[in-house]
Amino acid sequence: MSSNETEDILLCYPLHPDSCPRAHRLTVVKVTMYAFMLLMILMTVFGNLLIIISISHFKQLQSPTHLIVQSLAVCDCLLGSLVMPYSMMRSIEGCWFLGDVVCKVHSSLDMTFSISSLLHLSLISIDRYWAIYDPLRYKIRVTNNIVAVFITLTWIFSFVYSFSVVFSGVNAVGLEALILQMSCFGGCVLFFNKEWGLICVIVVFIIPGTIMSSLYISIFNVVRKHAKVLSEKVSVTTTGVNSQSSAHRERKAAKTLALVMGVFFICWLPFFIATAVDPFINFVTPADVFDALVWFGYFNSTCNPLIYGFFYPRFQKAFKTLIFTYICGFNHTHTLTFE
Repeated sequence: MSSNETEDILLCYPLHPDSCPRAHRLTVVKVTMYAFMLLMILMTVFGNLLIIISISHFKQLQSPTHLIVQSLAVCDCLLGSLVMPYSMMRSIEGCWFLGDVVCKVHSSLDMTFSISSLLHLSLISIDRYWAIYDPLRYKIRVTNNIVAVFITLTWIFSFVYSFSVVFSGVNAVGLEALILQMSCFGGCVLFFNKEWGLICVIVVFIIPGTIMSSLYISIFNVVRKHAKVLSEKVSVTTTGVNSQSSAHRERKAAKTLALVMGVFFICWLPFFIATAVDPFINFVTPADVFDALVWFGYFNSTCNPLIYGFFYPRFQKAFKTLIFTYICGFNHTHTLTFE
């Protein structure tokens, strides 16, 4: 390497002999990336905070389903506040300035919130399936306390799985020579060997995803049958109108939650495919490509509040009430009447 080329390389730690090189980007590109990622972070944090506050504030939203949605929003909000800002610095600068221990904690939290999001969506699909397939027993057996137990188990599994994998180093067994060759001071990269790359994808993505897909197909079949029966048997009476309205709400809720699930799959599927395939092709996927896939996955946490705000009338009313009352300062009623 010539001296001119050496001078052009910026290092994360100029005084360290084994420093990682900084990412070489034009100033306008860096500013654009910072602006876009900061906007994403702010939308993720405040959008999900709006969901958390809405469900906490309005008793009409404190159903078992909405408690799972609230916990999902907590997960997305923590991802936006505890993970994404540090990932932004690493992605744009190409450097990690916080040391190896914090790198492992960051990677563990990243995995925790990603796994927790998928498991929460699984809980939502099971909850909706039972509510539509067997509504009488659902109202009796599915209580807020029961849902809280399953939410707690979901969080515990996500934390234990993620931190044990990262801190034990089991994901990198057999890759020690490759990691030593590719690593440098000021980097923060999580490698998966062939076995754990597949295990991760199967356990935390394929199995829950297959369960969710199967349940939602069943849900739409049940909803379609209910709608057909109502259209044939319900006369235009007060009871009939109420039944049709209830069926319409169930169909819309199922479609909205299915949209949440669909966006999750679209956002995270490329990352999980790359995680499973990369160990088999000798880790040739460029770092910038992996970063882009990670941020595409993060985008799912930004989308969830937008989906609820645009497609869920109950959250629309709650959002409007909170914004007009506490941000705009108007005297808006605290009691909502939901259809």
